[in-house]
Amino acid sequence: MKDTKGKKGAPTVVKSIVKDKTRKIEEKDIKKRKGAVKEAKAKKPRASKKAAKAAKDPNAPKRPPTAFFLFLNEFRKTFKEEHPDVKGVTMVGKAGGEKWKDMSDAEKAPYINKATQKKTEYVKTLAAYKQKQDDDEEDDGDAEESDKSKSEINDDEDDEDEDEDLED
Repeated sequence: MKDTKGKKGAPTVVKSIVKDKTRKIEEKDIKKRKGAVKEAKAKKPRASKKAAKAAKDPNAPKRPPTAFFLFLNEFRKTFKEEHPDVKGVTMVGKAGGEKWKDMSDAEKAPYINKATQKKTEYVKTLAAYKQKQDDDEEDDGDAEESDKSKSEINDDEDDEDEDEDLED
């Protein structure tokens, strides 16, 4: 290859080599930077919503429905009879919400009474459930303590037997 001088006096071959090297260096730096950013992001511990949320006991009593949901269950039946062609859940919910807003307090009273009755039943069952849970935890704690004491007693007896064997 001949070194020919360009307009500025530097050889063009040298210019192209320098440009290639600087491009490669820049690409490596960019890759390193991106990699560092990815590693930094990956190192951050993420607490998922499910992990942060306490585990729900499947045996716990279910919360009672509100007065609106009691109304909506009945309204859903009548709405489907009147509008059999409507399949969307959102349409039923919107229509039920509008009707609930339009209802007077006297019309809402039976649903509110049912809801309060169900809530009192729920409070009673929840208290009984919690009491049962506390009793179960206490029973488990007593059993563990007694198991520990038995093993400690057995260990003490074994130590005494070994001491007697050594003396003989």
